[in-house]
Amino acid sequence: MTKPLRLGIAGLGTVGTGVVKIVRRHADLLTARTGRKIEITAVSARDRAKDRGVSLRGYGWEDDPVALATRDDVDIFVELMGGPDGPAKAATEAAIAAGKDVVTANKAMLAMHGQALAELAENAGQSIRYEAAVAGGIPVIKALTEGLAGNEITRVMGVMNGTCNYILTRMESSGLPYDDVFREADALGYLEADPNLDVGGIDAGHKLALLSSIAFGTRPDFAGIEIEGIQRVTIDDIRQAADMGYRIKLLGVAQRTARGLEQRMQPCLVPADSPLGQLEGGTNMVVIEGDSIEQVVLRGPGAGEGPTASAVMGDVCDLARGLRLPVFGQPADSLDAAPSAIAGLPAPYYLRMALQDKPGALAKIAAILGDAGVSIDRMRQYGHSESAAPVLIVTHKTTRAALDKALEAMQSTDVMASTPVALRIETV
Repeated sequence: MTKPLRLGIAGLGTVGTGVVKIVRRHADLLTARTGRKIEITAVSARDRAKDRGVSLRGYGWEDDPVALATRDDVDIFVELMGGPDGPAKAATEAAIAAGKDVVTANKAMLAMHGQALAELAENAGQSIRYEAAVAGGIPVIKALTEGLAGNEITRVMGVMNGTCNYILTRMESSGLPYDDVFREADALGYLEADPNLDVGGIDAGHKLALLSSIAFGTRPDFAGIEIEGIQRVTIDDIRQAADMGYRIKLLGVAQRTARGLEQRMQPCLVPADSPLGQLEGGTNMVVIEGDSIEQVVLRGPGAGEGPTASAVMGDVCDLARGLRLPVFGQPADSLDAAPSAIAGLPAPYYLRMALQDKPGALAKIAAILGDAGVSIDRMRQYGHSESAAPVLIVTHKTTRAALDKALEAMQSTDVMASTPVALRIETV
């Protein structure tokens, strides 16, 4: 008879306790689907006495996750502690060295150290699986590495941080400003301990680095991602975007261009009637485009106990069935160190600024854009005060370099009453 597959779980927060519940609740179902009994033999967490709402009776306990990772009665080390370094990385390395496979939800660790860990695991004949690290319950890693393996991927994009999507859609539906909705999200427990990981785009940037690596056969390159958070998006931006048929999303985009690999995580305008434009609340969505499938849209819950624990268990079940793949879809030593694109592909941009209410101000701004080679598609003024005139401009397709040249020139004039905000308009 096949021996049970034994799990050691490090980290008993929301996701860890969710995994315990699934293993307990669906023991027979998991055995039927994998042909092998799956059981938990030992766990590790900071506080042994904490009430987690689920029984841990019968499991071994280790205060040190490295000790858990090297136990003889553990076949798969399930790392759910988080953090790019420290105990999570040390325990993952120890597990691989001890001949264990690893299942993790740790996007930061893989985005920062994925290449080295992948080489370590593959050289040792072990697997690292991480479906839960990207987009919660959406099986996007599996889609890229398996279902779409016959495609040349041309673009990956998506909304990968549910907190940011909640804030932006809540601003639109309630008419509340960013600061009010930020405090509301914090009170609801939606924000990380360091909120900048969410609203600054860093959390989503980690996820994009992993998807980009799989899609384009490159080493994970978090440092090569252009990251901008949602902090400067105002309720006026959201209203003006809606008037033009757009919605604002924190959008991750990765695509290979003649100039190199373009990777961006930034607020963008997307058509309101597109799948991404219709995405509400904390839901995530990933859009994958390939030469044979054209476009695939994956939508689902991006976080939470059930969805993320489901993704962890999907990886565990694959390992129980004997499915073993390179960490990033192809051998780690074959991954390219793709150069970052010097400049992104041209796109239209939304510009918001306030001008001094004086004759010739608007003409001066238009001239600066023209001198930089930026063509204006639409322009309007609205609701100006005695001292400043808010102006909205939508450009034709242009490069970010040309736009930045114009924005810098604007700042040196005597007509600007505020720092301009520029948001890319993305084709979906």
